[in-house]
Amino acid sequence: MLSGMLVKCNIPSIETENISHSVTIVPRLEYSINLLDDITDVLFAKRIELKEINQDSIYSFDDLDKLQIDGLKLEHLVLLSLEILLHVKKNMQRISNVSTIPEILPSSIPMIRTVSAQLFSLIPNCSQKLSELSVHLGSIVMDSAALTTARFDFSQSNHESSTLLNEVKLMADFKLSKQYPNLDFLKLCNT
Repeated sequence: MLSGMLVKCNIPSIETENISHSVTIVPRLEYSINLLDDITDVLFAKRIELKEINQDSIYSFDDLDKLQIDGLKLEHLVLLSLEILLHVKKNMQRISNVSTIPEILPSSIPMIRTVSAQLFSLIPNCSQKLSELSVHLGSIVMDSAALTTARFDFSQSNHESSTLLNEVKLMADFKLSKQYPNLDFLKLCNT
């Protein structure tokens, strides 16, 4: 006779749903940050490896040597990917409560997807983890929007993402130009 033991609550279903979403956002956000840390660790290690390899060949650089050019392009790609993800991480660290999530995260998701696509054939494991990360962050954004009744302008988020990607690319280009002052990276990476 369980029916006598049941308690009927008068909580609207939307409130119950919001409570469950808000409870699960924090651990998912923490997991996403940890996943991003794992990915950036791999890219840091790859960056150091490529920097050492390219540093040795830079003194005898031959702009007709495909291996040297490919090595420098790969270093550029890894550095650019790393800089983008560090920018995303910095944005994620600005999240102070549920209401800031819809303001901060939407522009990060296209950036993560861009890096994932760039790394797909070079570092498949990182690409896969980035795809997972973008799904996690997308669900966090949607749940936070449900809690805060936020509205999105995806075209605005995409525009912000594109602008940030261009800014980060300029920073990465500058870092490599400073590291290799005798090379024209704009010309090299656009060939």
